[in-house]
Amino acid sequence: MTKTSTVPAFQLSDSDPEAGLVLGADSMVLASNTAAMTLARTAGTQEVAGLLPINTQALINASLSQGRAIENVESSLPDISLLWTFIPDRASGQVLARGRNATDEIRKLNEATRSSRLYRLITENTTDLISRHAPDGRFIDATPASWRLLGYWPEELRGKPLEDVFRSSTMEGELEEARNRLRDEGYATMTLEILHRDGSKRWFEIASRAIRETYTGAVIEVVSVSRDITARVESEENNRRLADELAHTARLATLGELASSIAHEMNQPLATIVNFASASQRYLKQARENPECLERVEDGLQRITHHANRASEVIKRLRAFLRKGQKRTAPISINDAVTNVKRLCQWDADKNSVVIREQLADCKPVITADPVLLEQVLINLIRNAIDANIETHRNGNTPSQITVTTCVTSEREILIEVADQGPGLDDEGLRKMFTPFYTSKPQGLGLGLSMSRSIIEGFGGFLDARRGKDGGLVLVCRFPPLNANKNKTDSCRETDQNE
Repeated sequence: MTKTSTVPAFQLSDSDPEAGLVLGADSMVLASNTAAMTLARTAGTQEVAGLLPINTQALINASLSQGRAIENVESSLPDISLLWTFIPDRASGQVLARGRNATDEIRKLNEATRSSRLYRLITENTTDLISRHAPDGRFIDATPASWRLLGYWPEELRGKPLEDVFRSSTMEGELEEARNRLRDEGYATMTLEILHRDGSKRWFEIASRAIRETYTGAVIEVVSVSRDITARVESEENNRRLADELAHTARLATLGELASSIAHEMNQPLATIVNFASASQRYLKQARENPECLERVEDGLQRITHHANRASEVIKRLRAFLRKGQKRTAPISINDAVTNVKRLCQWDADKNSVVIREQLADCKPVITADPVLLEQVLINLIRNAIDANIETHRNGNTPSQITVTTCVTSEREILIEVADQGPGLDDEGLRKMFTPFYTSKPQGLGLGLSMSRSIIEGFGGFLDARRGKDGGLVLVCRFPPLNANKNKTDSCRETDQNE
């Protein structure tokens, strides 16, 4: 290596915007330009040598020994980042160090590096599948979650159509609808039951966002996030099954409580049948002497048929009420539903000196619901009202009444109201009365009202309570207007709910 000369081998210009230093082989500063001194003052260093990287001596040695320039060596100060280039002159043993302020450049590079690291960390470890697609649905790229969720590695998916991967019987229609929404709105969601590569069935929830071309607005790419919701769907299905079991159990319990009323309703037609059958037998014996008796026999047989059919209807209603199976929605006249339930609860009401009074809408409004479940709700509400009246009139000799009202409000909502003459509830009781397992009855389970509210909400309605004007409690089943739930209110008189 040539011995270092004390005379600078490089000429520095004070008009050069980049910092320039001439360094000896021992890393001493032999000369500096104006830009270097200005930069030193800005950085708060006393000497220009403080601007250099901490390994300057090693860089000088390497540059001189190898006879080549060393570029983009970073030097970090508290508020400034510099990039240095070391240019050797082997003849003089000196090195020219040129430094430029790269604070913004290095900051952006560091941010990009951090963002890239974070993106890679998220995409490689997320449990959801993140994928890119061409406008026709073909895979461009996917995250490693594709192996666990679909059975394909990302490199296997590239170029594959969606139909080949998300195998589903409803895929074609769903995909066409999603493409239309991506084109029109830029966002689309799908819920699909698909086949995994191993043949197992899984449920996926897929959310997609369209990437558009800047000037034309055409969709050039689609980014999707797919989530396996199989466990959630199975849990919801299990919850529905348990709810159906609970509702069926509640109907069985209700049937036991209504046993006296049912026995009374069955006893009436059966007793009538026996009476008319006995009378018909007597008339038959007299028919030879008095042919007119045959007309009475014919009349008796018609009445027997009528009351037998009535008994059959009771059995049908009971079997339907106890039906265990899939929910069946159908148009229901709420007036008819109230009348049917009143018959079931009449014996219990009569036994406790409670009069069930009906105020039914003249227009006979119709809602779409499951008739059995609606009757179960009405039975719960009427029997709760009967119990409330009994609590207020404990001696059983003072007659009381409950009022069942059907009406249509000015907002075209359909209401069923059950008002009692019981003790009512305080504010805390009103807040808690629909909470599961909350009850004021010594032997109650606290499930009737909470289950009734769930059933009504399943029909798109709402069950609530308020205090009556003259005491007691009013339970209100509120169903949405015609355009919200296909409920029929045509020709109905608009009635305010507080009339």
